[in-house]
Amino acid sequence: MSTTDERLRAEYVTDPAAAMARLAAEDHFGDHVVYERGGEWIFAADPIGTVELDAGELRITWAGKTTARGWSGSPAAVMNNVLAELPMTGRNAYGWIGFEFCAWSLGATGYLRPGTALVHLMIPRVEVRIDTTGAVWITGADPDEAATLADTVASSRDTALPQPHPVDVRIDTSGYRERVAAAVAEIESGRYQKVILSRKVELPFAVDIPATYRLGRAHNTPARSFLLKLGGLEAAGFSPELVLSVDDDRTVSTEPLAGTRAFGLGAEMDSAARAELISDPKEIVEHALSVQTCFAEIGTVAEPGTTSVSDFMAVRERGSVQHLASTVRGRLAAGRTAWDALDAIFPSVTASGIPKRPGVDSVFRHDRPRGLYSGAVLMVSPTGALEAALVLRAVYQTDAGAWLRAGAGVVAQSRPEREFEETCEKLGSVAPYVVRA
Repeated sequence: MSTTDERLRAEYVTDPAAAMARLAAEDHFGDHVVYERGGEWIFAADPIGTVELDAGELRITWAGKTTARGWSGSPAAVMNNVLAELPMTGRNAYGWIGFEFCAWSLGATGYLRPGTALVHLMIPRVEVRIDTTGAVWITGADPDEAATLADTVASSRDTALPQPHPVDVRIDTSGYRERVAAAVAEIESGRYQKVILSRKVELPFAVDIPATYRLGRAHNTPARSFLLKLGGLEAAGFSPELVLSVDDDRTVSTEPLAGTRAFGLGAEMDSAARAELISDPKEIVEHALSVQTCFAEIGTVAEPGTTSVSDFMAVRERGSVQHLASTVRGRLAAGRTAWDALDAIFPSVTASGIPKRPGVDSVFRHDRPRGLYSGAVLMVSPTGALEAALVLRAVYQTDAGAWLRAGAGVVAQSRPEREFEETCEKLGSVAPYVVRA
């Protein structure tokens, strides 16, 4: 089968989210991943290979054949070795890692159930890219497929936004306020300084995930966005931050966000909330602790003296909320890989706790299993570059149902009612845009 690698010069896209949602909804190839980064949009589909890692088994599918075996060591080292051995011939890998991926590096494997999913990556045969000019590129498809995909992209033009279905995010069956109070007591006793606790909002209907992605992207300002269907899990989200980026020049970056206020309530209220955010001692302490942790973590894999902080305590707007934000960078040390850096930094400090080991222990005790929530969507290059976008502000769906999830950072000064309100503010980035199937 011949393939194309060409720019479709007749096609220019003014609404990439609509084009990506249409490609996903048409479901030409089954499993797929949509990933938005730096003005570029990618639709990756029709896996020629997959890698699935769970708490007891590694499964590799290539050219229609699946092999399964046990594994030992760290999940990051296993994934680095597997991807190095696969005949990817210049292709990227896309997929996700779950929060529970961190259990090995942080000594929490005793909390995991057998078969807990850790990683699901796919290596696509076909990619459709929309670049920063709006031009469409199709790679890996034969001419007939390319024509079909181009028609699908073209059909997304001038289509109306879908209509959402109301979701009540104030219903809480998880005892969230009580869990926050229990964590505050543990913090006051000196067990740790901070933990992020979350709550799940079950949806009483099936969700049109591609339509929700399109509508939600029209109302969000994410650092990255994603839409995926992999192995029975569907999700769409508007990531507020990068857990990790390792570029081809071996620069390692992370962008911790900590400290939150509502946004989108009007210029006067937004400005007042911003002023409150940048002067609130609780939020400042929470953010400074997160930056300090990220600085130390990057330092473990970076060349000595290259770790630095920029944009300290900038305010970044992310949909229905605004956050304190900073960027921490370093240069990856010789002999270290992007997966080593991910192992050092994951999970994001802004979705786990400080110090991270007892914070993660608290998450496993107080939160239900998280799965993709506060994990990451990955794009892995054959050159060794890697991006891991934090999975927050998302909707999730399996055959068992659909749900939303949001959390808040708990420190000694936390009040359970305020942390509950913060989860509502964050859920406001997704809940108003959920489209019923």
